[in-house]
Amino acid sequence: MTDIALELRDLSKNFGRPAVENLNLQVRRGELYALLGPNGAGKTTTLRMVAGLILPDSGSIHILGNDLASNAALAKSKLAYLPDDPMLYNKLKPFEYLAFVAGLWGVSADVAETRARELLEWLDLLQHTDELTEGFSRGMKQKLALAGALIHQPELIILDEPLTGLDAAAARQVKDVLLAHVKQGGTVILTTHILDVAERLAERIGIIQNGKLIAEGTLDELRTRTSHSAGTLEEVFLQLTEPA
Repeated sequence: MTDIALELRDLSKNFGRPAVENLNLQVRRGELYALLGPNGAGKTTTLRMVAGLILPDSGSIHILGNDLASNAALAKSKLAYLPDDPMLYNKLKPFEYLAFVAGLWGVSADVAETRARELLEWLDLLQHTDELTEGFSRGMKQKLALAGALIHQPELIILDEPLTGLDAAAARQVKDVLLAHVKQGGTVILTTHILDVAERLAERIGIIQNGKLIAEGTLDELRTRTSHSAGTLEEVFLQLTEPA
């Protein structure tokens, strides 16, 4: 069993200009890793390539030791991807939505029902099971999408701005779910512009700029590369990404 949950080797993607350029990255099993960067740095493009939604121009992606290019079905079965604006089916109720997603992953109906109930209770959505998702708030939709991402018990979860638009209570619930997943041996990779969240949650942090990884490590390790020996992640991030 590999100790590496995600490995990117010389990953590149060009959209008329380089969006991701020769990116090398390793994320270990059982850690919460924050991928940070300014707007347009290449974070979302990277995650979409890992999820298999867009193809890289060059380089390779390995998920739990499985090459995404040559063994896509097995590699994708190990992960869940939650974009910043997840799509739900407005005319479905929570249990119906989760049963649909579970079916796509080949989860048996009885297991899916038990798992769905646990997730909805965990995320404080059980009292809304008779409602259509079209009437859900942004936070409720985000939590239901997270439940959908977790329904097949993936080993690796990748999330793009999972806390955007959430109130404090909803954000706390989502953070608790992610930390519990890591505590159980899973791996979480997230992007966020809320740097104090990354500072509190992430074990390691990667900073990407202009499609390249410019710094990586624990907060203390990143601090050694700046003048902020005891600075916040925000202070460290701003100094590392400031124009030369």
